[in-house]
This record gives sequence, structure tokens and C-alpha cells, in this order.
Amino acid sequence: MEHVRDLTLLPKAHLHLHFTGSMRPSTLLELADKYGVRLPDALTAGEPPKLRATDERGWFRFQRLYDAARSCLREPDDIRRLVREAAEEDVRDGSGWLEIQVDPTSYAPLLGGMIPAVEIILDAVDAASRETGLGMRVLIAANRMKHPLDARTLARLAVRYADRGIVGFGLSNDERRGMARDFDRAFAIAREGGLLAAPHGGELTGPASVRDCLDDLHAARIGHGVRAAEDPRLLGRLADRQITCEVCPASNVALGVYERPEDVPLRTLFEAGVPMALGADDPLLFGSRLAAQYEIARRYHAFTDAELAELARQSVRGSAAPEDVQAKLLAGIDHWLAT
Repeated sequence: MEHVRDLTLLPKAHLHLHFTGSMRPSTLLELADKYGVRLPDALTAGEPPKLRATDERGWFRFQRLYDAARSCLREPDDIRRLVREAAEEDVRDGSGWLEIQVDPTSYAPLLGGMIPAVEIILDAVDAASRETGLGMRVLIAANRMKHPLDARTLARLAVRYADRGIVGFGLSNDERRGMARDFDRAFAIAREGGLLAAPHGGELTGPASVRDCLDDLHAARIGHGVRAAEDPRLLGRLADRQITCEVCPASNVALGVYERPEDVPLRTLFEAGVPMALGADDPLLFGSRLAAQYEIARRYHAFTDAELAELARQSVRGSAAPEDVQAKLLAGIDHWLAT
């Protein structure tokens, strides 16, 4: 058996982490206490909640827990703390680059409006990046459950702040609702403004939702994308165009997309040549962070250290990190493998 290297020391990029979902459970409890918020029992149990999102009720419950957590972020200081702690956790897991995803709409009412909310978030990211040494940027995500006109407003706002650290535009929430093509104008605005298109697809619905992201939104990356494994031609297309799938194994199992860690089609995508960036999605609710996703690949899919290093390389190449940062991370990955 080969010597097993420490996965927290493997340099990697983290491309799929949601803002509220990145919170430490202990921080959530402190903030709830600070504001007198009574959290649902599932969030105070000291272990990840039992979730299933494969039916509407399960997804609704997942969203309700998420909203309860978000309601504890009320002041600029809370935002700064969340971002700094997310950066610290990522550094501990070997991440050298983090693209954190946020829909500022939900924070705007408490932070004085949309523009102040975005500026507070971007300032927090700047500060956390300086304090921790982690390269950090932001993806602004529209909500599939809201009107496409809202998404256009967000896209324009994201483009306006592209020089302040916003690198991409996403589309999240339940992909069983709202057609991708309804959001084509918003994504056109984002792409024309130089932002990377990274919508969610191929998680709760099958390969068709991934195709829609490619055809209608001209996605450069797919949030999740795992269900593409069910369609060999689609896998070929993703591989040919080197579209990175942001695969979140622990999240897939927690939400019931797959029964067990070994059912997540990591091998299928890897062997088809589809680039992947493993991500933690919502550690607050799923109970595991970035290095643990690589651990799943090692433990349940028998990825060798050389293959894990290749996964890390794919995460770096799929990122919006500048060339010098990518070069440094790639050199670090080679060094990890050589020692």
C-alpha cells in the first residue's frame, strides 16, 4: 500500500461554498444567542441535521434551516466574522484559493440596501484574504425561485463590482423550479461583463438540467453536475470543452441525491475526462469541509495520491485565480506528490 499523504496539506482551490452554509456551528449558536433567535432543534443538536431534498418537503425543510441560520447574520461584524472564519477553515484544509458564493438580496434589508450589502461582503473578503493569506473572490448567485428580472439586477450589480473581487455569476436553489433559459439575459449580462457563468445544475434533476446550463446560459462551470454521469454523450461534451463540475460528495449524500458516498459518480466523471473541483457546499448543514471531500474520493473510490493530486490540479485550473496564483498552487501540488 502506498504511503498515505496528508490531504489537509494538498494545495487546492475551493469553488463551491455558499456564504451562510460556510458558518461554523459554534458561531451560529453564539449569534443566535446574541440576537435571541430560537433555532430549530436540528441546528442545535451538535451534529449535522438529517436531510433529504429529493422530495419537495425535504427541500423546503433544508431551505428553512438555511434561512434560520441566515437570520442570525445581522450586522457588518457578523458578516466579517463569517468570512474570516470561512477563510480560516479553508486554510486549515489546504485551500489556497476560495470563491465564496452569495446572494446579497437576503442580507440587503439588514445592511442598508443592496449596494451596502455587496460592499460590506467585498470588504470582508478583502480583510479575510489579507489576514489569512488565502486568495479569495466572490460569486454572486441569483435565486431560481425569484423572478428573472431580479437576476438581471443582480448581474448588473455583479458586473459593476467585477474590479472589486466579483469573478462569477451563479444560479442556485431548487433546480426543479424555474427554467434555466428564463435566466439567459441575466447570464448574458454577466458574461458580457467578463464574469464566469457558474449555474447549479445536475443535482436534484438529471442530465437535462446540465445541458440547459450549457445551451441556455453558456456555463463555463457547473455547480454540482454529477447527474451528467447518466449521459455518456453529455460527459463527452463536458470533457471536450473542459467544463469544470463543482462536485460536492458529502452534500450529495446528505441531500439524498445518492444513497452512499460510494454511489457518487466520481470515477465516472474522472475517467470520462470531465474536470472536477471538489467542494463542501454547506458545511454548516452537511458537517464536513473541503479536505473531507478528498477523503471521500480516497476512501470510497480508491483514488490514489496521484489521482487526488490531479483532482486538486483540476480545481485550480477551473478557478478564476490569476495565473501566478495558479502556478504557485500547481507547484505546491507537485511538491505534495513528490514528498
